[in-house]
Amino acid sequence: MLGQFSIRHSKFRHVYGQPYRRDLCYDSIHVAKNAFDSSYCAVNGKFIAVILSSGGGGSFLVLQKEKTGRVGIKCPRVVGHRGPVLDIAWNPFNENIIASCSEDHSIRIWFIPDDGIPLKIKKQDDEEERVEELDESVIILNGHSRRVNMVVWHPTANNVLASSSYDLSVVIWNVAQGSILNRIDCHKLPIFCIAFNNDGSLLASTSKDKKLRVIDPKTSEVKNEGICHFGLKGARVIFAGKFNKIITTGFSKHSERQFAVWDPDNLKDPIKLEGIDSGTGILFPFYDQDRNILYLAGKGDGNIRFYELFDQKPYCYFLNQFKSPSPHQGLTCLPNRYLDVPKCEIFRFYKLHSQGYLEPVSMIAPRKYDSIQTDLYPLTNAGIPSMEAMEWFEGASKPPVLKSITEDAIAEYRSRAKSITKMASAVNKNNALLEEEAKKRGLENMTKEQLIIAYKLLQQELENVKKELALKNQEIKKLKEKS
Repeated sequence: MLGQFSIRHSKFRHVYGQPYRRDLCYDSIHVAKNAFDSSYCAVNGKFIAVILSSGGGGSFLVLQKEKTGRVGIKCPRVVGHRGPVLDIAWNPFNENIIASCSEDHSIRIWFIPDDGIPLKIKKQDDEEERVEELDESVIILNGHSRRVNMVVWHPTANNVLASSSYDLSVVIWNVAQGSILNRIDCHKLPIFCIAFNNDGSLLASTSKDKKLRVIDPKTSEVKNEGICHFGLKGARVIFAGKFNKIITTGFSKHSERQFAVWDPDNLKDPIKLEGIDSGTGILFPFYDQDRNILYLAGKGDGNIRFYELFDQKPYCYFLNQFKSPSPHQGLTCLPNRYLDVPKCEIFRFYKLHSQGYLEPVSMIAPRKYDSIQTDLYPLTNAGIPSMEAMEWFEGASKPPVLKSITEDAIAEYRSRAKSITKMASAVNKNNALLEEEAKKRGLENMTKEQLIIAYKLLQQELENVKKELALKNQEIKKLKEKS
């Protein structure tokens, strides 16, 4: 716990969370109430998706990101699973594609049009009803014999998906062909979490046997394994890409929440283990690959803690925490390429409240000046695949394609500045014309009362001109009728 109180210089030390106004949130969502430990929501540059509470099958909401406000019962939804939906994930390279998995043992891939889910006519008891529902998936992936609890897209290879199930297997799919590339059967007890590393060459997993495993997803070879957390509740895992480290969250023997940093080549002991508190909710880790910041959010908590990671001892420093009185049921994050650069936004969460509304929370790094802070924005993931599925499976390994988001922001800033300059010049020209007209009419040296009288006289003159025009129009009509 002492690590939380060590003070050091960091440009992220004063980062704070800024929730959006209520009118910019998504309200009255009927969120799923099952006890499964899921984030319940997913977001990309176009859409948000939230797992819904529904009877007789599974469904999830899909909304265009700009359509904020009240959602209600008759919301645009994706239906088709025969059991509750347990996890959803947007394709990182195609923002219209989303994967979902369910208790019905299946994974479904859906295509969402740019305009959102289309209207369809639904007949019930001889009555027609117009609803926004999508019930036809692009493809159904059947390869598990028990419920599927997690789906994760490959970070660099196009159309590669990993799924974990309570049948104790992890399956690597070629989504484009609907085929299984590999099946990993090294787990002895149910799997809690899976995660790819930065280039997708390794897969980490945590399971009920308390072990952390590092696996080659192409060959199923277990590269390394070790006990990660001694508690019974679910442990989570992610990779800290640039530093080639693994981060896990879980519980100690005495039910204290904790996180650990690991070297993938040696899983006997963590290189950093830090206790958090005695809360009961599972800790969800989120890692900002661009700025090396680790965010920890507990299910049922209202706060989000964040730490800065390094490649040498003590490996991480506590920065700050965002506090909120309202607990979150689920949490997801927006890809970094869609951050608001002029506002110095370095991360954005979408917080799903238990009351049924989704609230964006911006993490802001405060700066004194309004100019674009290029030091806050290194190259980030461009959302472009480095290779195709079979190229990866046959042995290729390529890093993610990166892009600069500050260049786009600077270009937009310059275009706005040009438009403002044009508007200012137009206003100046208009003012010059008005001044010339005032000189002609002898108005430039008049008092306020004199100007008001002159304005009334001009109005009266204008009314007289309108009457004269009306009379002339009548005369023209009479002449036309005579001819």
